[in-house]
Amino acid sequence: MFAGDASPSYKGHRYPVEVVSHCVWPYFRFPLSYREVEELELMLERGVIVSYETVRRRCRKFGQAYANGLRRRRPRAGGKGHPDEVFIKINGAQKHLWRAVDRDGNVLDILVQNRRDRAAARRFLRRPMTKTRAVPRAIVTDRLRSCSAAHHEVMPCVGHRSHKGRNNRAENSHQPTRQRERVVRGFRSVGGAQRFLSAFSGISPHFRPRRHLMPAPHHRAEMTVRFTVWEQITGVTDRPATA
Repeated sequence: MFAGDASPSYKGHRYPVEVVSHCVWPYFRFPLSYREVEELELMLERGVIVSYETVRRRCRKFGQAYANGLRRRRPRAGGKGHPDEVFIKINGAQKHLWRAVDRDGNVLDILVQNRRDRAAARRFLRRPMTKTRAVPRAIVTDRLRSCSAAHHEVMPCVGHRSHKGRNNRAENSHQPTRQRERVVRGFRSVGGAQRFLSAFSGISPHFRPRRHLMPAPHHRAEMTVRFTVWEQITGVTDRPATA
């Protein structure tokens, strides 16, 4: 959908880009359902009638494209990588959510798998290197033995530190997912969970600067910059108001 840094095409859509953009970012930023986005985004007050089904379709169609555009704006990942996995329930069945973050907490990749054995760990460790085209200086994992075994096969020259208390970056990165999982009352399918979490991990951190590390004026200035980037990614600043 993107060509370089070009924004996605809105040709044939009923609503202008501003409405589409404003439907997508709150859903991925706050723990809201589609109906809550419809009710709480003050669309009716602004004279715009958008159904929750429209919100769902727009999030599904444009969410991943927006997330990809934001990821391309980030600096190249380097230094340490922090892969981790947690249990996740999908339609009543237990699955494993694998996630890798960099030293700044940015999500490099996310993958839902049926197992957490060596084959699953090997498959996951290869994905971030393929996507980022970079090899980390070292990886930090918990004491899951399958990660250690896969590390020796996939990246034997990369340093590896295995310690339960040193992988807090990855552990903390799971918290927003847990929050959303409770809101939607569990994911319905593996494909649906993969689609949502892939877009969610790209959009949500963009609107979550480290608020506890900056005073209020700096936070407001940072959010202004991030909203400007969002408008460039979605095409709000590149095209007329109507699509």
